[in-house]
Amino acid sequence: MRISELTERKTTRRATRNFDSEGRRIYQEFEYELPYKADFTGSERQRECAKVIDAIPLFLIFLFVFKQTLFFSFLFSIPAVIIVGSVTETIWGTTLGKKFFKMVVIDDFGNFPGFSKSLKRNFLCLSNFYPSFSEYTTKNVAFGTQTFFRTDLSMHMNNKLCTTYIVKERQLLEIKKLLK
Repeated sequence: MRISELTERKTTRRATRNFDSEGRRIYQEFEYELPYKADFTGSERQRECAKVIDAIPLFLIFLFVFKQTLFFSFLFSIPAVIIVGSVTETIWGTTLGKKFFKMVVIDDFGNFPGFSKSLKRNFLCLSNFYPSFSEYTTKNVAFGTQTFFRTDLSMHMNNKLCTTYIVKERQLLEIKKLLK
């Protein structure tokens, strides 16, 4: 079985227009089979921070060990993060930044991805940083109503194209049980 084939049974209650003899509203229960949700709340921000944590040591190595300029250190650290990340994801299922946030990369079968799949998803990560803009409004006593604009970076395309998932370490055991 694959993670993409897993489902969760959800039950919802909806109020009807009918009432019982004592005046209480009658509810109907509906059951749904929804796809299993492998991702977790806050994954976008954690993945962005993990990528920065992965890049910092390599950037510093190019800057101080190889005596490169800031620009070239940054430029050389990008392919280095892709290659080193692919190797570590294949062996341990995680990178330094993902380990910090207790995240693991798995394929559709619940295993660590192979090197070619990991390399592909890490290379596609470069094209993931397309922003989505949204507007939100807050109200408080001191300032009244304020409208802000938020820019979010989407980091899901590489996982969709490679059928990989980034899950928390504690989720991995649950997923392995569901796959059996």
